[in-house]
Amino acid sequence: MTDKFKTIPSPVGALTLVASDAGLIAILWENDRPGRVKLGELEETPDHPILLETERQLAAYFAGARATFDLPLDFRGTDFQKSVWAALLTIPFGETRSYGEIAQQIGRPKASRAVGAANGRNPISIIAPCHRVIGTNGALTGFAGGLAAKELLLGIERRAGKA
Repeated sequence: MTDKFKTIPSPVGALTLVASDAGLIAILWENDRPGRVKLGELEETPDHPILLETERQLAAYFAGARATFDLPLDFRGTDFQKSVWAALLTIPFGETRSYGEIAQQIGRPKASRAVGAANGRNPISIIAPCHRVIGTNGALTGFAGGLAAKELLLGIERRAGKA
C-alpha cells in the first residue's frame, strides 16, 4: 500500500506530512535524519483529506489559535515506542515532562534512556508533542527538528497560554 504525502511551509521550516487511509503516519522535518522514521513507498497527494486537515490544524496551532489536535493517527513502531508516543499525547498544552516522568507514566521507571530513544523516533512530531519532553534539570534536550524548533514550539505554547 502506498502512503500519501505533501510538504507544507511552517514557522519551523518545510514539513512533510505523511498519511495512510487510516490516519496521519508522520510529520517529517526539513532536515530530518534519513531513516529516523521508517516509511514505505510514498506518493505525493496534496489533496488527501487527512493531509489537508493536518495542514489546517497545524496552521491554527502555529497561529496560537489551537491547543489540541483532532486527527486520526496511524502510529507505526514497536509496542514500547507506541506506549511512549501515547504518553506524549497526554502532556497538556504548554506543559513539559521529563523523560523520567514519561518512564514512570508507562510503568517502566528505569527506562528513561529508552524513553528518550523512542521520543527521538516519534514519527508524528508536534501532534504527539515530543517537544514538551525536557531533561530532568529543565534543559532543552535533543529534538529531531533541532533545538531552535523545540524552543519556538514551546514559545508558541507559552504565548498562547497567556492569551
